[in-house]
Amino acid sequence: MNALYPCTIAHVRTAPSKYAFRHRTYLWLIDPDGPPPLPAALRFLAGFDPRDHFGGTAPTIRAGLSRFLSANGIDLADGTVQMLTQARVLGHVFNPLTVYWCRRADGTPLCTVAEVHNTYGERHCYLLHPDASGRASTGKEFYVSPFFGVDGDYRMRLPEPGPRLDLAVHLERSGLRPFTATVRGVRRPVTPACCSGWPCSTPGPPLSSRPPSGCTGSACCCADCPYSPVPATPLRKECSERVHVPLPVPRHLAPRARPRHRS
Repeated sequence: MNALYPCTIAHVRTAPSKYAFRHRTYLWLIDPDGPPPLPAALRFLAGFDPRDHFGGTAPTIRAGLSRFLSANGIDLADGTVQMLTQARVLGHVFNPLTVYWCRRADGTPLCTVAEVHNTYGERHCYLLHPDASGRASTGKEFYVSPFFGVDGDYRMRLPEPGPRLDLAVHLERSGLRPFTATVRGVRRPVTPACCSGWPCSTPGPPLSSRPPSGCTGSACCCADCPYSPVPATPLRKECSERVHVPLPVPRHLAPRARPRHRS
């Protein structure tokens, strides 16, 4: 069940100014109850930490998902979960979008959860009930980009990955579609060669705390371009909590105490 998807992520924005970019990365499709058993020498290249998902306080990723679903009247019980995400590499990760496909114990679809992270350390979950083709709609409830406020609707196409990965998210506002994001990739087995090869060939995205979309947002604020500031009172739910995990300071960067001189 566990797999790797080398893929290309593309963003196209048509308003308030036109811009597009694409970059190569790789995503993991895993069972959160049974992540891939990597050799000890490669575990630093693929970590799946519950602190990176939902409220960051659950003991496991599945426990965080179950807590979120229970708060929305859904019992995961003994159902199965497939999770598409980026893994921690050298202890760092940025996950713009994590998708959970949930099925009942009998194999029938239960729901899909889209977990969105922004560059302000916040995350928010959308509970979806897609049709047979993986299409679903939901109102936008979370601040992501300085180009758009917290309004409009998302049209998502999130079919469960097979030999190919093909996802799309469209933002619609006032009858227009000013933003589209796509993720396309090909399935690869989880082998030591793949696990070590892809992090070395595309190390940027998992290690970056500010992806290309964040960089263009910063440029927008510096240029003469209309933008939507961060809301003063953003929506807060369990999965929208701001979670900061302090990292140890390397010894060679730690401040040194000055020696005392006797007078």
